Amino acid sequence: MYIAITFLIAFIALLLVFWGGKVLLSGSWFLGFLRGSIGLVLLAGALLIVLVALDVYSYRNLGNEHSVGTISFERLGEQHFMVKLADEDGLAREFELYGDQWQLDARMLKWKGALARWGIEPAYRLDRLSGRYLTLQDERNRERSVYALAESGHGVDVWGALRDMGGRLPVVDAVYGSATFLPMQDGAVYEVRITHTGLLAKPLNQQAQTALNEWQ
Repeated sequence: MYIAITFLIAFIALLLVFWGGKVLLSGSWFLGFLRGSIGLVLLAGALLIVLVALDVYSYRNLGNEHSVGTISFERLGEQHFMVKLADEDGLAREFELYGDQWQLDARMLKWKGALARWGIEPAYRLDRLSGRYLTLQDERNRERSVYALAESGHGVDVWGALRDMGGRLPVVDAVYGSATFLPMQDGAVYEVRITHTGLLAKPLNQQAQTALNEWQ
């Protein structure tokens, strides 16, 4: 669905490029300045639409609840872990996290009104991985760690712009979905799943389950 939306946006951009070029190249130069201004505005609009399409393309379609990947931990030192995040496509990345707990965040686009009734599913993109200390003193004084998992396409942040609008658009909402802070433990492995309300994490091995039991 989101590939189709991206191609639709790109088609509109191509139309603007065509109209902009036609305005710039057609007719006499008697009204050249006016034609040039209109043409440049149309071309700038086309470029903006292309950048928006690139950002939207980075989101994934969210139908039913499903796994977005696994996250595993290897202790490097006191409150210091090497974290391996393997997404649903099998792409694995490693990060160094400091603290006692971890959290994974996602950006979500939820359609409203007619678009929702037409069956267009929400979209999501993994956004951030961070560590947290249990005590306020450690939070203030010890090394912090947070990583961006995806950058907005070419400087255009559709989700951020929607958030700035405060939900005033009648067709789409930009919301944040986060897994609850969970304990980091040497050898622990968690599965992260996404639903229409956000991210959920569950232990996949005994180390993760033991960490959860001790934490609770």
